[in-house]
Amino acid sequence: MRPLQISAETAQKLSESLNVPIEQIMHMPQHILLAKLAELQESEKKDK
Repeated sequence: MRPLQISAETAQKLSESLNVPIEQIMHMPQHILLAKLAELQESEKKDK
């Protein structure tokens, strides 16, 4: 599996928001990353 095609800055921001190491972000399958982002968005909606 090839690494995600995202910039280093994007990987850093995702790493900080998901509390996951950058290396893990870069090698995470795309469908899992999208699921984690959806969970993060849902939790942010509930906080507001």
